[in-house]
Amino acid sequence: MALGIRELKQDIGPRIGRDDVPEVHQFMDRFFMSRIGIRMLIGQHVAMHIPNQPPSYVGLISTKASPVEISRNAVEDAQVVCRRAYGDTPDVHIYGDPKFTFAYVPTHLHHMIFELVKNSLRAVLVRYMKTSSDPPPIRVIVADGLEDVTIKISDEGGGIPRSGISKIWSYLYSTADTPSVSGNSRDMPSAMAGYGFGLPISRLHARYFGGDLQVMSMEGYGTDAYLHLTRLGNVQEPLP
Repeated sequence: MALGIRELKQDIGPRIGRDDVPEVHQFMDRFFMSRIGIRMLIGQHVAMHIPNQPPSYVGLISTKASPVEISRNAVEDAQVVCRRAYGDTPDVHIYGDPKFTFAYVPTHLHHMIFELVKNSLRAVLVRYMKTSSDPPPIRVIVADGLEDVTIKISDEGGGIPRSGISKIWSYLYSTADTPSVSGNSRDMPSAMAGYGFGLPISRLHARYFGGDLQVMSMEGYGTDAYLHLTRLGNVQEPLP
């Protein structure tokens, strides 16, 4: 799908916003939301038949998912990718109650936090890599609310221009160079960013269970991403 979108970008030129080609983004949203639902159904069916499942799991759903622990694992994975791509990685500080748990799908949560932290790592490192200053740490804050569990990822990577905020949800837009399919397949920077699918698909994962993903940016300073997760139990799948 990413390669097809890249060829489409070459044909349509600079029209990369969601409002420029709405039919493309509507199709991609439906396609990936359906894919998330199908994978969830198949994975749940298979997981229910796995013997000796942990007592806190019901298929793919963990009734005692720890957002702090999942965030820690996602951060470590993102830092590995960043270190392979750029040779270094900023620090990440995680704030929250490690004993707090709620019902959620750990693989979904890991994917969303991984993508958001990966974006922040890249933004901070690119901004500070040519300076003598140490890159400031990225902050991951977990908040337990009555309705939602909210995770905030905050960085000082320079932010996004106000004119570009609407473009970050486009499948046709990326702040990084588009990876090449030719040459060495082990080119690690291509794994870091460039396809433009990370944020849109992460938002679909959040919305699949009634949550949402919002991004607030201050150009010249940094970006805050707010991941809202609805507690499971009373939300239907938003399938088309």
